[in-house]
Amino acid sequence: MRYKFLFISILIMIGNTLFAQNWVNVKDTESFSKWQDFVLEIKETYAPDGRDVYLSVYDNDSQEGEYIIETSSTDILTYIQDQKKASGLPFTVKLLPDDNLKGHVKGLINLSVANLRTRPSHSAEMATQTLLGTPVDVLKKLGGYYLIRTPEGYLAYVDHYGVELKTENELNDWSTSERAIFIADYGHAYKEADVESSRVSDLVLGNILMVVEKNGAYWRLKYPDGREGFVKSSQLTDYNDWKAMIKPEADGVLEVAKRMVGVPYLWGGTSIKGVDCSGFTKTSYFMNGLIIPRDASQQYRQGEELDVMTNGDLDVKKAIDNLKKGDLIFFSASKETNPRQPITHVAIYMDNGEFIHAAGIVRINSFDPAADNYDSQSLTIVGARRYLGNENFIASHALEDKQGY
Repeated sequence: MRYKFLFISILIMIGNTLFAQNWVNVKDTESFSKWQDFVLEIKETYAPDGRDVYLSVYDNDSQEGEYIIETSSTDILTYIQDQKKASGLPFTVKLLPDDNLKGHVKGLINLSVANLRTRPSHSAEMATQTLLGTPVDVLKKLGGYYLIRTPEGYLAYVDHYGVELKTENELNDWSTSERAIFIADYGHAYKEADVESSRVSDLVLGNILMVVEKNGAYWRLKYPDGREGFVKSSQLTDYNDWKAMIKPEADGVLEVAKRMVGVPYLWGGTSIKGVDCSGFTKTSYFMNGLIIPRDASQQYRQGEELDVMTNGDLDVKKAIDNLKKGDLIFFSASKETNPRQPITHVAIYMDNGEFIHAAGIVRINSFDPAADNYDSQSLTIVGARRYLGNENFIASHALEDKQGY
């Protein structure tokens, strides 16, 4: 078991480096070498995590010996401009979103579950997923892919079938229209108000569509790209009513989490079709009105730190006393070999030492060695965080305050 999770941690570290791969792309590396430390310092200071800040450096083809720094960070733009005034640096900053998008810098996910990649290629690793109706920022186009930023600030590439580009005004029209959210686990939209008719697409928990007409047993709904389909009304609820009803509370988070018991583990997965560990926690919180960070390591950096450890190891009694339902428990597969203890797994605490997590499948285990469902992976626990009940955290992560929702 321990070797299995060490292997997973290695994969995680490899995956994270893919975001930084080829971020410097210049032809004359010898001439560029004198600027290498400068751009590395920029990356370490302003863009240490390629999952949430885009940074690319390449030749300026119109001016020999000069370079373009392409980035999503206004901090990098300001820094380079200030430095350039002082010392005449050979860098020009191109701030995303790209002007070539011609104002279509917003988007709506157009598939029930869209796969987002670490690079603009179907063969690239899946970084995460987003659900139908999710509003995103569109930063640039590369071939048949778009670099997008999800509501939690995660950067990845989606193919053009997965996102419908919008202007700011068009996104506002969508977000102020009457919408419906799909509340069943799985289902379909049909060409006609009849399950025997042709299918428009599949649907999953959390999908959001525009309402065209409500008519008894079926609602006619519109996709971001204009397609229309009929969906059983029993599988839907009015989106605004749903938003008003949901609360960031532990019982609700655990109710969604338990609905996914038995769902298979899927690297990068964030839907009821398949989830990874942090996609599972993200989805459980999202369906209760909170948009939390995407990856386990990012989730670990936020919230209230909880006292569950003694001398570097989990203290079972202390943990049971101090944890509350809905708290997040974090693990490090390389805990015994790496002093940095990179976070490689996350679970949601239930009660009495039990937690629910995506590991192979979504399942319920205990960190109490005396329990029948004890999981030895508990030996790798390194900490816990609380989001619920934290007013500052909830205020800054509430779904209702995100543009497009």
